[in-house]
Amino acid sequence: MNNLSAQLLEAASLMGLGMAFVFAFLSLAIVAVKLLARLAGEAAPAPAVPVAPATADQGPGPQTLAAISAAIAQYKKNHKP
Repeated sequence: MNNLSAQLLEAASLMGLGMAFVFAFLSLAIVAVKLLARLAGEAAPAPAVPVAPATADQGPGPQTLAAISAAIAQYKKNHKP
């Protein structure tokens, strides 16, 4: 009976030691990640200035529209059902 209680006490102490080690490791990992995030945030370059998109009123030119219209007409002419 004494042997069993000694083994249970040893198992409980190993369990406590393991839990403490995991808790310490995870705490250290959290601190390291937060520190790296802070350092990366300071070292990151400023975001580039976005390029203004083309305005909507700059559509295709008249020559382009004529070419597209001619292509559509030719396609319809060649592919009649």
